[in-house]
Amino acid sequence: MDFLLAKDDLHRCRCVEIDAPEPQDGQALLAVDTFGLTSNNITYAMFGEAMSYWSFFPAEDGWGRMPVWGFAEVAASRHEGLPEGSRVFGYLPPSTQLLVSPARADGHGFIDASPHRARLPPAYNSYARVEADPVYDAAHEDEQMLLRPLFFTSWLIDDFLEEAGVFGASAVVLSSASSKTSSALAYLLSLREGIDVVGLTSERSAGFARGLGVYDHVVTYDDIGSLPQGRAVYVDMAGDAAVRSAVHTHYGQELAHSAVVGATHHDQMGEVPDSLPGPRPTFFFAPDRVTKRSGDWGREGLETRLAEAWHPYVTWTAGWLKVIHGRGPEALERAYLDLLDGRIDPAAAHVLSLQP
Repeated sequence: MDFLLAKDDLHRCRCVEIDAPEPQDGQALLAVDTFGLTSNNITYAMFGEAMSYWSFFPAEDGWGRMPVWGFAEVAASRHEGLPEGSRVFGYLPPSTQLLVSPARADGHGFIDASPHRARLPPAYNSYARVEADPVYDAAHEDEQMLLRPLFFTSWLIDDFLEEAGVFGASAVVLSSASSKTSSALAYLLSLREGIDVVGLTSERSAGFARGLGVYDHVVTYDDIGSLPQGRAVYVDMAGDAAVRSAVHTHYGQELAHSAVVGATHHDQMGEVPDSLPGPRPTFFFAPDRVTKRSGDWGREGLETRLAEAWHPYVTWTAGWLKVIHGRGPEALERAYLDLLDGRIDPAAAHVLSLQP
């Protein structure tokens, strides 16, 4: 079974039943067990064409399979380096099966070397075997599915800002402050000395953002003029053109850097005008940062550093995260549309499965 989205109208979605593929020599069939669904997945769908997210898991013409993160079992294997029964974590389709062509398979995991993925970012093609994954904890699989990809992005942004000396700024302003990616970045930044962490959010979500305890200031979108003065960096998780313009206008030349990360306000995106004050917004593409740090530290060094930051973060999320479990096509469609239309408590997140 596959959950499909119409590329020209993300509100059109459907589940279709298909025959499970048979692995050939050198291939393996993964049974997708469970996966997380957050606003991050909506970003994947919104940038499906521009960032080639639709290309990871091809579907019939006009339709796409939105990538998700989750766990899968090796149901059948014709690859000597990947035994049946292995449990893996990685980038998956919202489906019941995924056929992969493992390469560089070892006790840590493998790379899917399927031809259609060869030109796609390698960070999304890696699958980790749970027994060798330093981040994995069987008691926190839900958190790993829901938050690890978002936390990883936030951790990479935090690392990028640290390496850049926060561009000489004393404040970092995060839009969509109640989102899980923004709150993870705020958590990491709050551990650093001398950085004022400022959250921008809606009036409805302001109380939740303040209650997280990681923002020095929380400002609503209709009160951007009250943002603290001084040299600042803007990290845009919302993708809202009006908010972007207001932040740039407020800071002007005092805005040291403007990073575009997500599109939680996907219906309010717009072109960046040449007249926008301050620096031109720059897209932060996490896989590029992974490639850089993998070169600097090696895979093991990268994973060790990530795990060291991850485990205390998971402990922190226990104070606010609410996990909603669902199974079957109807539960998936309902959760997806609620996310697409912003009908979800910022503290909540979905863990889903299409398995019977």
